[in-house]
Amino acid sequence: MRGLVAPAPVGRLATVRRDGHPHVVPICFVITDDVVYSAVDDKPKRHRHLQRISNITATGAASLLIDEYYDDWSRLWWVRLDGRARLVEHSAESGRAINLLSDKYPQYRERRPSGPVLALDVQHWTGWSATT
Repeated sequence: MRGLVAPAPVGRLATVRRDGHPHVVPICFVITDDVVYSAVDDKPKRHRHLQRISNITATGAASLLIDEYYDDWSRLWWVRLDGRARLVEHSAESGRAINLLSDKYPQYRERRPSGPVLALDVQHWTGWSATT
């Protein structure tokens, strides 16, 4: 499953609001060991107070879904990573995360993310592939 997840360009981050409602957004990400990192970047957003950050602070519950769709259904696959999400304070860990994200995404080399770094400490991997 790692071989499918690591190079994937986008995943869908699901967090849970304080009231129990789900919230899902697409994210750029990188995975190292069993930690997924993402950062709030400078792409235009409605505002800087993002729901995913509020949700992580409130509940910490999160999942990341990575998948690939093809018209040829024999090539379909998905992987879901479940765990605890947290904000990474300015530290060696956040610097390492941004360096890893910059290695994966050329856009981040040109303009490093300035927002908070999010980490998902993966506790469980679930997946399916049409070829297995």
